[in-house]
Amino acid sequence: MKIKKPQVYNLLLLVFIVLMILPQTRKPIQIGVHSILGLFSPSIKNIEDRTQISTYNWQLLDVNSHQFDFNETKGKVVFVNLWATWCPPCIAEMPNMQKIYQDYGDKVTFLFVSNEKSTKVSAFLNKKNLTIPAYYPITNNPKEISSTSIPATYIIDKNGFIVVEKIGVANWNSDAVRELLDQLLSE
Repeated sequence: MKIKKPQVYNLLLLVFIVLMILPQTRKPIQIGVHSILGLFSPSIKNIEDRTQISTYNWQLLDVNSHQFDFNETKGKVVFVNLWATWCPPCIAEMPNMQKIYQDYGDKVTFLFVSNEKSTKVSAFLNKKNLTIPAYYPITNNPKEISSTSIPATYIIDKNGFIVVEKIGVANWNSDAVRELLDQLLSE
């Protein structure tokens, strides 16, 4: 009996569907797909399309319960990422986020903000060997740094203008992002 191409495709589709239904295989597959989608750099907004942060009144707590006042970021380049430990696209872009944080963490203010409990976030960061600075909101985000979808990432210049606003996965360790951060730091 000879197997025809449509039968092979149907069998592969069936295997894929079964793998996506099983919880233990679904998440790794989703992370893998998002890793491929995240090979591209985020788009930089045209100057005329950039919006300015309307308020810096945003209070955060870090994993050690130290309070952070967003007002401290005035006049600085800021990288804000809204994420969660259960989010496959968030997990897929974390290795690139870690690399950019390692290289720019002393020059750029990085805020990785999650609404999850600190114990869950700390356990996730430890398991993945990530040293990114994780925070939890105490007060509401500025409306310009708000999204119903995650991951949501914003790069803000020293004057409070949002230069990059990316909803979804991206390559944050790209040459384009590094060039942008270098440019923003030199302004």
